[in-house]
Amino acid sequence: MTRKTWFKMSISALLTAVLILLSACGDAGNNANGKQKSLDFLWFSDGKEGEVIKEVIKEYEQSNTNVKINLIEVGFKDIQTKLKTMLSGGKPPALSRVTDTGSFANQAVDLTPYVQNAEQFQDQFIDSLKPYYVMDNKLVAAPMDVTANGLIYNKTLFDKAGVKVPTSPDEVWTWDEYIAALKQVMDKGGARYGMVWDVTPHRWSTLLYQNGGSILTEDGSAAAINSEAGIRSMEMFKQLHQEGIMPESVWLGGENPNNLFRSGTVAAHWAGNWMISNYKDITDFEWGVTYMPKGTQRSSVPGGKFLMAFKGSGQEEEAAKFIEYLTSKEVNSKYNQESLFMSPRKDSSTLNYEFGKEMFEVFSDELKNSSPLAANDWSRQTLISKISTDLKNHIMDVLSDKATPQDALDQMAKQINEAIGSQ
Repeated sequence: MTRKTWFKMSISALLTAVLILLSACGDAGNNANGKQKSLDFLWFSDGKEGEVIKEVIKEYEQSNTNVKINLIEVGFKDIQTKLKTMLSGGKPPALSRVTDTGSFANQAVDLTPYVQNAEQFQDQFIDSLKPYYVMDNKLVAAPMDVTANGLIYNKTLFDKAGVKVPTSPDEVWTWDEYIAALKQVMDKGGARYGMVWDVTPHRWSTLLYQNGGSILTEDGSAAAINSEAGIRSMEMFKQLHQEGIMPESVWLGGENPNNLFRSGTVAAHWAGNWMISNYKDITDFEWGVTYMPKGTQRSSVPGGKFLMAFKGSGQEEEAAKFIEYLTSKEVNSKYNQESLFMSPRKDSSTLNYEFGKEMFEVFSDELKNSSPLAANDWSRQTLISKISTDLKNHIMDVLSDKATPQDALDQMAKQINEAIGSQ
């Protein structure tokens, strides 16, 4: 071998070594020293969104080859227990889909350092949701989808009775006008009942906010439910039952309001927007969504599902990055449109749903016109979980003549203040 040949071979070997080294450095920078980052993602599904999120994850992994998302699917009723077990066992998931942000806020990663601008990040979402995911000035979660209470009605029965529903926010009924319309549908349309109402304090509280009331004071330091607005709301709810507009069999007998509405004998159902998807298979009659009536004001009650990353997973930064991706306009809009959910983003209030587009827009408008006190109350989930059953029981006591509205809500206020004091 000549000196010249040996020199060329040495240079070639050196260049090859340099290239290998540079490649390894690049892989380390993009791939955590060559190891793929694995993120456990705790998840529950209400409907078809489980299949939708799997497609979203697949697309994310294709663009981020150094990341593997492990979707851990559990039932909705098991999500709280599963998450608490993982956290208490010292093995938190990287992130989870949650409804109860308050109970896990202390274990949550503050996303503030991970987003480019926390204020701009929050401003992407409808204002009424802020108390659910911003706590003690920390960004403890991010909204994935939003829910609202609203009014689903039997169009066939209303048409038969000759009753026209409001078709724009400018035509919203007062409560007196709404009750008169229901009575006409019962008298002339053949409806057995004017309305059914889900047996939950959350749904009942819609009436409370429409009358200008709230469960708590604005600062959350004391009960406000036994105010004049609260008493008025309870009286109205009882009157609806006394006059036969609402069946006692739902709140006092446990009958399923969904089944009653499906029977075609009920004029309206006060429910959540998820019932649009639930009712899409009804073919025996026409149905739709219209605007809820107003008291002193319009209001729905916002809720939803949120994404939360957890301390101690070892993947805090990557989890935050994935959350930012899931809540971005393009991805979040696609997710909610295909899942038949409502987007929490201000710029995605109108989506091209395959079913119920106009109905979702009515629910969205209800949220835009909701009392801020609604989110202020229901975002305090640690407290709400302690008093929710008591509130339902007091409502039932009023309906069954075991207590007056005043006595029931005075007792409720006492229990709320005791719960606040024990926190």
